Parts: sequence; C-alpha cells; structure tokens
Amino acid sequence: MKKTTIKKYAKLIVRIGANVQKGQSVVITCSVDQADFCALVADECYKAGAKYVNVQWSDDKLTRLKYRNESIRTLSTVLKWQEERMRWLSEELPCQIHIVSEDPDGLRGVNPTKMQKAQVNSYKVRKKYIDAMESRYQWTIAAVPGEAWAKKVFPELRKNQAVEKLWQAILETVYVTDDNDPIEVWNKVNADFKMRCEKLNRNKFEYLEYKSSNGTDFKCWLMPRSKWCGGGEYDLNGHYFNPNMPTIEVFTTPMRGRAEGTVVSTKPLSYRGQLIENFSFTFKDGKVVSCKAEKGQEILEKMISSDEGACMIGELALVPYDSPISNQNILYYETLFDENASCHIALGRGYRECVDGYESMSAEELESLGVNDSMIHVDFMIGSPDMSIVGHTFDGRDVQIFKNGNFVI
Repeated sequence: MKKTTIKKYAKLIVRIGANVQKGQSVVITCSVDQADFCALVADECYKAGAKYVNVQWSDDKLTRLKYRNESIRTLSTVLKWQEERMRWLSEELPCQIHIVSEDPDGLRGVNPTKMQKAQVNSYKVRKKYIDAMESRYQWTIAAVPGEAWAKKVFPELRKNQAVEKLWQAILETVYVTDDNDPIEVWNKVNADFKMRCEKLNRNKFEYLEYKSSNGTDFKCWLMPRSKWCGGGEYDLNGHYFNPNMPTIEVFTTPMRGRAEGTVVSTKPLSYRGQLIENFSFTFKDGKVVSCKAEKGQEILEKMISSDEGACMIGELALVPYDSPISNQNILYYETLFDENASCHIALGRGYRECVDGYESMSAEELESLGVNDSMIHVDFMIGSPDMSIVGHTFDGRDVQIFKNGNFVI
C-alpha cells in the first residue's frame, strides 16, 4: 500500500473523523503493533492544531496475561491515578481517536466469568465519568489491518498478502483511493445521510416490525421523541465529527422495555476478544428471556447479565443489504465493519443524541423518557436478503421501510 495513500487516510481520520480543532487535546488508543500508523495520525493531529497528543497503547497478549494471573479483586480495583485520568478526560474533554486492529480471537481462553465480574466492579467507579463525558466530546473509531486479524479474514493468503488485501478493503470502505479527495467524498456522504434521516423522522414511527425467513419475527417500540441519526453528528459544544469510519447505518434509540419476539443473527459477533456464532435472542416485555448460540453460549449469557440494562435494547440501526460494505462480501469479524454490512440491533446503553431535545435534558430525564442505561453497548447483525421492516406510525399508518433487505422509503 502506498505511503501517500495511508497518510491521506490518517488525515481523513483526524480532519473528518475526530475533526480536531486548534488548541484541543487528543487521546489516541492504539495497539502496540500499529506504532507507525499511530505516528502518522499524531502528526496530522498536530498539523490540525492539537496542543497535546497522548497515546494509550494496548496489547492482547498483555491483557490475556492480566486476566489469567491477577485476582478478581485486583482486576476490579481502579487505582487513584486511573481515576484521576478519567477525571481529566471528563473535564478536559479531549478528542478521542480509537484505532482498531486486534485479533478477533485475541482473548480466547480468558475466563468470561472473571472478566465480567472485574468489569462490572470497575464500572461502578467509571460510570460517573462516562456519564459526564457523553455527547460532550469528539471521537472516532477507525481501523488498520493487524496481521492476526488479516489472516482471520483471509486465511488462504500468506500473512503479507492478507494484510495488503485487508488494507485495500478498509480503504475502499472509507472512500480513500490513490488519486481522490476523500474529505470531499465524506462531505457528500454526510449530506446524503442528513436527507435519509429527515425522511425517516417525518414519519414519527411508534414501532418497527421485522420479519425474515431465517426466524426473525420481532417488534420494537420507539419513544415519541426518538429520532433517526446517521453519518456525522454534533457534540454539545457544536463540533461536527464522524464517530465511525466507515459508516452506512442510520440509527435510533428505542423505548426501554418495549420489545417482543425473536431476532436471529446473520454474522458472528466478536465480543471482548472472543467469537460468538449462530445465535439468537427472544424478547418479552422488552427483555431477553432466552438466548441460543452454537458457539460462545456462555459468553453470550454473561454479556446479557452484565447489569440490569444489558438484556434490553439501546439501538436499532438500518443498513441496506445492497450496500458498498455488504457487496464486498467480506466477513471482517469486527463490528465496526460488519455492522455496516447489515441491519443490526444493540443491547445495552442507548444513545442520548437520538432523543429530540436531549441537549437540555439530564441523564435522569432521558432515562425517564425510556433511554436504556447499561455498562455495555453491543451491536449484533440481523440483516438478510429477504428482510422486511414495516414502520407503524403514531397516527396509524403502516409504512414499508425495508423490502427484500433494502430501503423502499
């Protein structure tokens, strides 16, 4: 892959993804094996006027060692310096750039019970800082190919060939070529998202009804003030940014505790470094009452019992089956990409920005309206070639949104 093209991608992440402003601080989260690309991103941050760039390094091997050797009590403890860092994040509100490249199976073998208990315990300290930051800062998630990830996606290729092919696929999804201006393309894409969301929001849907021949037969209700979002968004300080690169979805936050029926996954889910395959959820009174998985059943059960809100829905997202990422016909084993190849649902925390007028509401007011709260937000894919989605409006109309897996509205 040409270095000039990769540098163009780094610039896109900074300028369109996080939209770093002059004088802002930036925190980059990145795997240790991506130091060269991280340096390109940091350089672009400084060129955009960042006053400070900090990198938080990660490594699956070290994380695996921690969970295997440390006690639950130790893993659960939030040290004073860690809490001070979270306090700084909630006060300084730096731009946050997350570069993903990890092996989808990177934490295979880690005890899921131990991991869950540690994360639930530490969340009790972290939650107030997470709540304080929500919707108040710019952030983006983008990806570069790690060797293990590339081999997972393209197992038939040699390691260097797999990395090159994954580079090509990633850059295609974010509209970066050797000779184009991807910033110009993204500005047009965001304008198209705005029109799609306006069209959906005009209908004022009370609930959506999903059906597919694979067994999905499901209804989910929205709040009267739910709104559809997609593409870029504004934080409460008025900065426009793109949280996900790539992105195809339009999404909303449904009513907590109002869902009925069964949804069947159409792609594997990589959750905390472990794969869950061929699974389904059945909902009653808004909560998951049963789940089944051919692989990863225990992980799935732990996920939905993380806290009170983990078994309820925080997001509905619409993605046409006939879309650029879906048409690549690549299973990425990475939610950032797979969720943009398929309609999906997220269990856990809902998005405040998908509530009309959220800017002037407290967290308690938003929860009272029906926004779900949880320590998790986990997307899983349910889109299929024959999926039908009908929106039932508050004024009694039935509107076909999806037919044969694609938008018809």
